Amino acid sequence: MKLSGRQIAAFLRNPPPPELLAVVLYGPDEGLVRERARLLAGQVVEDIQDPFRVAGLTGPDLKADPARLADEAAAISFTGGTRLIRLRAAGDDCEKALEAVLDGPAADALIVVEAGDLPPRSKLRRLAESHDRAAALPCYADDDDTVARLVEHAVRSAGARIEPDALAFAADHLGNDRITTRMEAEKLALYAGEGGTITLEDAVACIGDSAVLSLDDIAFAAGAGNLAALSTALDRAAAETTAPVSILRAVGRHFQRLDAAQSLIAAGTDAQSVMTRLRPPVFFRRRDAFRSQLRRWPQGRILAALARLNRAEIDCKTTGLPDRAIAERALIDLARAGAQTAPAMARKSAAERLAPPTSAPSTS
Repeated sequence: MKLSGRQIAAFLRNPPPPELLAVVLYGPDEGLVRERARLLAGQVVEDIQDPFRVAGLTGPDLKADPARLADEAAAISFTGGTRLIRLRAAGDDCEKALEAVLDGPAADALIVVEAGDLPPRSKLRRLAESHDRAAALPCYADDDDTVARLVEHAVRSAGARIEPDALAFAADHLGNDRITTRMEAEKLALYAGEGGTITLEDAVACIGDSAVLSLDDIAFAAGAGNLAALSTALDRAAAETTAPVSILRAVGRHFQRLDAAQSLIAAGTDAQSVMTRLRPPVFFRRRDAFRSQLRRWPQGRILAALARLNRAEIDCKTTGLPDRAIAERALIDLARAGAQTAPAMARKSAAERLAPPTSAPSTS
């Protein structure tokens, strides 16, 4: 069974159906995988540390002894009730062991599998999606709307409120790892205090320096044509396991802001005023860089950049090729384009500006 959209929220709010034996949680957001696994575990047992009803396994455990999963699923709790088996760090090498349990006799247990970012062709993912006794639950990185809802809920739960500009700034700068988002949202709520109001200045003071800003670093490095800074920022994002599609979207938002700013300038607004009129406003430490990129990227070039980013996101989702390599190639193309002067780029067509470089013909 494949879960998606609104099905996921309803699924996590209720005990799993009795015929269900396993749920495979997967996706690029490890924080969200862990959070949803805990929510699901809480629907099965009152205490997820209960040694009589909860067993913990890892992918390497099953690799050493594939029969352990079936043994744990068949075991009977000494205190009664459904048993919970938590299988962490799972990959395709766990597929055979899980399939044997799913095809075996009925068991009073639920196996919660925490996997990584499984591609569509993954054997473990396909098993969970197709088997009647299993469910596949994707955990993709939060988008801006989801981040904003999480922040607003945390603040309201603390008896405070947050102004729209501050909420927009938080959504734009918190990144999209669920655990990081919750921690920063709770910090904002604590800063406001009961009955308090979080302004834009408060949000900048609380999260401007400590949130996950590597996506901003990537966007500004690409826009500035700074390949060295881009490489460093991409390495940091890879170390943080940031999803490539999330990186492409963050850079796309940056270019959309440049486009909005160029439209305001064309209407007669000066660059300094433009940066404060954007919502959220350009972060004060980025204003010089943003102003420089306004000179570097006229609207025609921005549209070509957005087209390149969109093509890269589609390729990430459809080609089956390594998505990180696709995203990084697109960003390097943008940085190379950004390194050229606007007059030089103006002499090229939009297609030529961001077209991937062709390989040199072989001389062999």
